[in-house]
Amino acid sequence: MAGTSTGAAPPAVPAARVPRRRGTELALLVVAVLLCVYGYCDVGLAQHGTVPPGAAGYGAGLGALALLAHLAVRFRAPYADPLLLPIAVLLNGLGLVLIYRLDLETPHDEAAPAQLIWSTVGVGLFIAAVLFLRDHRALQRYAYLSVVAALILMIVPIFFPAVNGARIWIRVGGFSIQPGEFAKILLAVFFASYLADNRNALAYTGRTLWRFKRLQLPTGRVLGPIVAIWLLSVGVLVLERDLGTSLLFFGLFVILLYVATGRTGWIAVGLVLAALGAFAVGSLEPHVHSRVEDWLHPFASIDAGQGPNQLAQSLFAFAAGGMLGTGLGLGHSILIGFAAKSDFILATAGEELGLSGLCAVFLLYALLVERGFRAGLALREPFGRLLAIGLASIVALQVFVIAGGVTGLIPLTGMAMPFLAQGGSSVVTNWIIVALLIRVSDSARNQPAGEGAP
Repeated sequence: MAGTSTGAAPPAVPAARVPRRRGTELALLVVAVLLCVYGYCDVGLAQHGTVPPGAAGYGAGLGALALLAHLAVRFRAPYADPLLLPIAVLLNGLGLVLIYRLDLETPHDEAAPAQLIWSTVGVGLFIAAVLFLRDHRALQRYAYLSVVAALILMIVPIFFPAVNGARIWIRVGGFSIQPGEFAKILLAVFFASYLADNRNALAYTGRTLWRFKRLQLPTGRVLGPIVAIWLLSVGVLVLERDLGTSLLFFGLFVILLYVATGRTGWIAVGLVLAALGAFAVGSLEPHVHSRVEDWLHPFASIDAGQGPNQLAQSLFAFAAGGMLGTGLGLGHSILIGFAAKSDFILATAGEELGLSGLCAVFLLYALLVERGFRAGLALREPFGRLLAIGLASIVALQVFVIAGGVTGLIPLTGMAMPFLAQGGSSVVTNWIIVALLIRVSDSARNQPAGEGAP
């Protein structure tokens, strides 16, 4: 019949499936575990001329944890990014090697066994989060509960004695925990949820500042609650003298506000406020002022005949490492003192692995952050996007603040290097961050066609 089409409709083309790459993840995990075992053996050979007797147990334990984590991802998050878990295992394993190496110089204060226990707890929580959190969007329902819990966690340490000038610990007998480490994840959930719900009001309502068209201030009704929460959390941290975490929360707040609104003016406002706050606190707070003075004059104690301070020893360690390092177990970063295994553990890596090894460590962190950003940007769903970018930004800000402090770029803040440094609370929360990024990346890579890049 004329005018009618006799051809059949073309068959629908099935959407291309994203490769799962779980085999790639498993292969990378094997490489990560072998590198850590090699480092452990290298320390023993350098110190005693023999392979440490616990090398096999260390390798088996780390391998078992990595395998269990891999199985959880394989069965519950099969489309997740294959690089996130191997990077976390490698960084955690390297941290255990460095802490064990420093333990050999301090037989009375061994931290590696406790760090291994905390790492096991962290991997256990990682597995639990991957298994039982089926959808990251479920966290959005608990936004206000998260912020209340975060504020409680930050307030409680005020009632406990200060440690090294800061009230950031809860100590009961021989057990200690740093609640602020867990609060940063809860605040990231709250910020992501609130900004996702109010992103249009934040971006398109309010009054534009004179001559600053790129900066439009939202109405107080919209911006007020989140600013109040941020000010309260930072105020509590200032009372506790935990200025490193204060800086982290401020940076997280500004980054997520910029991502939610797309207005670059918030970055400029954040930098100005950060500079003003740093100047005020550094001038008025004696504990912080002393750190600023040490940063400005790292060799003043040597000139005064009092010997090098911690920052000076850290700079000496980096200088002694050169390009290729002294070799694992052959450095002298233990001379830094009581914070060698925590705040200054990066100096051990710089001295014994050299600039090349230190760059490799920084590249691992950069890759971890990049994969977190990639997972967030691949989602069109706003809460998941903000959550992934916020969690990745927490890692990025911590690495910048700590690396800048121990290398003399910025004043010291007293935070823990993610996965590397001694600290049970830190390693546990970092494993939770990786678990949430795994969950978000699985959703991003497995979403229907047309809803974002895989």
